[in-house]
Amino acid sequence: MSIKALVFDAYGTLFDVQSVASVTDAAFPGRGTAITQIWRLKQLEYTWLRALMDRYEDFWTVTRDSLDFTLRSLGLSASPELVAQIAEAYDALALYPEARTALEGLAAHRLAIFSNGSPAMLKRLVAHAGIGELLETVISVDEIGVYKPDPRGYAHVEKRLGLGREEILFVSSNGFDIAGAKAHGFHVARIERMPASRLRGELAAAPEIGPALMFQALRMQPEQLGFQADATIAALTDLVSYVAALRQA
Repeated sequence: MSIKALVFDAYGTLFDVQSVASVTDAAFPGRGTAITQIWRLKQLEYTWLRALMDRYEDFWTVTRDSLDFTLRSLGLSASPELVAQIAEAYDALALYPEARTALEGLAAHRLAIFSNGSPAMLKRLVAHAGIGELLETVISVDEIGVYKPDPRGYAHVEKRLGLGREEILFVSSNGFDIAGAKAHGFHVARIERMPASRLRGELAAAPEIGPALMFQALRMQPEQLGFQADATIAALTDLVSYVAALRQA
């Protein structure tokens, strides 16, 4: 298989969205976990709602609005300055520990990010992580005003890279993104951040299903929509051997 470029999702794939928990818990001690999970769930939901309503706003607006919803729903008050400070945590998400090594190991290939993030957010995020020199380009849905998993977004990736869909390996840990990319026709690798067996074990051991486990069950498992990843991979670094195997197939 002639894979010429690897295109990575950003949030949850290269960058750990759970890393905002230190900021949310510092702002509201004891409520950080609930805020972190509801915020991310609502952030994604608002992209889908805006897409269905044909009322596009960039991801920074979505991120602020979903945080505002979260705090209001939990009965928490915050000044506009504090809300902005918390929201800015999305500009400084932690890079997953193996991400840099993986990108360096794939340097022989064209590497790109395709994300819902706004251009400004992604620029700050990539700069904070220090991985800009490892990427050919960063592609934002803001360029066309449609959120993933709209097929026009994946088609835009092809246009930006000048490649056909069969030449692109799309990498994501998000079920909705995997389904969308596969439905479009990309070869897709899923990064399995929460194996189903581990999730079942944690659910069985937990006295109740808290926000973190709920998030892992809702957003870190494959969607049942008939469009599954071509491969499920434990860590980004495993992509090096996977791509090598594809080239020999």
